[in-house]
Amino acid sequence: MKPIADSELIINPDGSAFHLHIKPEQLAGKVILVGDPGRVETVAGFFDEVLHRGDNREFVWSTGSYKGVLFTVLSTGIGTDNIDIVLNELDALVNVDFATRLPKEDHRSLEIVRIGTSGSLQADIPSDSWVLSEKAVGFDGLLNFYAGRDGISDLGFEQAFISHSGWKANLTKPYVVKADSTLISRLKSDKVYPGATISAPGFYGPQGRVIRLGLAMPDINERITAFRYGEQRICNYEMECSAIYGLSALLGHKAVTVCVIIANRLAGNYSKDYKKQVTLLIEYVLDSLAK
Repeated sequence: MKPIADSELIINPDGSAFHLHIKPEQLAGKVILVGDPGRVETVAGFFDEVLHRGDNREFVWSTGSYKGVLFTVLSTGIGTDNIDIVLNELDALVNVDFATRLPKEDHRSLEIVRIGTSGSLQADIPSDSWVLSEKAVGFDGLLNFYAGRDGISDLGFEQAFISHSGWKANLTKPYVVKADSTLISRLKSDKVYPGATISAPGFYGPQGRVIRLGLAMPDINERITAFRYGEQRICNYEMECSAIYGLSALLGHKAVTVCVIIANRLAGNYSKDYKKQVTLLIEYVLDSLAK
């Protein structure tokens, strides 16, 4: 086996991953992903001790202990393009020997939980509630660039959604990937609404918002709300979950997403204090993973 070329896996002179600026020994096995760099300090504020920290561009991170368990919290910024960077570099940190540039013989699987914010697409899921994403529907197209995409996707769900929505041929083909079942079981409770989540490649048009530009599919949100695949329904929009699930499944990691609903798109309302709910959710996730 040939070493991975310098151009394909860029390692900084200090031995850290190119974008994340994390060294292999600084990464915990449990990783909390947040979009907002400012939210890293909120998560790290729960740690009993911070052992390592760093930042580069939108990628801010801290590693510390919570109730005796090591966690790394890392901000991703917005969008699945950033997730492509984050997941590939996290995997390289644990499954590539940076000295030899060869994949390690013993695969290491990370537990990855995204804590985010999102908009509800169902009338009974109000602002300030929490949604646990059992499946992710990717409108972004990222996973279509990787081999093995069909093997980890729910192709029946995909086809049913494409047919129901009247999906346009010139849009990227949606993909559907499930969360890790063990993490779902650890986070599931009467505090969360379970369901599927759409990851959109934008905040405005791709999520059905109209400011000054019209939409190619004006009734997309109504069709999404009405869609059912067996007992499953789509609960919310956000912008990263699908790539986290898809890349984690391909790379052999465990991933799940849980989001605070900050707006109900059907009611047209917005949370008055969503940051309080995000803080409560952070503690809930840390407690669930530290058991």
